[in-house]
Amino acid sequence: MESYLELLKLILPEFLVEHFDLNSFKNSEENLHLYFEEKSKPPKEFDSKELVSKGFSEEITIQDFPLRGKFVYLHIKRRRWTNKTNGEIVKRDWALVAKGTRMTQEFAAFLKEINR
Repeated sequence: MESYLELLKLILPEFLVEHFDLNSFKNSEENLHLYFEEKSKPPKEFDSKELVSKGFSEEITIQDFPLRGKFVYLHIKRRRWTNKTNGEIVKRDWALVAKGTRMTQEFAAFLKEINR
C-alpha cells in the first residue's frame, strides 16, 4: 500500500494524498474521476478541543491536469467536525495547513478552489 501512495504523490498534489483518502475511481475512454474524502484526523488548530467527526461538506469537483490523454476530475469531500463542548461545527483551515510551505501554482489554485 505504501508504494501506491508514493505513486499517487508523483501524479497528484502531495498535500491531497496526505490529507485525503482515495475511496474510488471511475475510468472511461475520455475521463478519469478520482473520489477523495478527508481523513478522519482532527485539525491541529483544534487540538485543545474535543471534536467528533460529523460527516462531510458537499462534494466539490476540480478538473486537474490530463493524464495519458484523459480529462482528470478530482471529487473531494471535506470533513466536518462538531465541538463536543459547545456544539460548534468546525472545518480544517486550509490556509493554516499551507502556511510556511512552498507550493506550486497548481497547488495554490487547488487550495483556492477547496476553500470556496
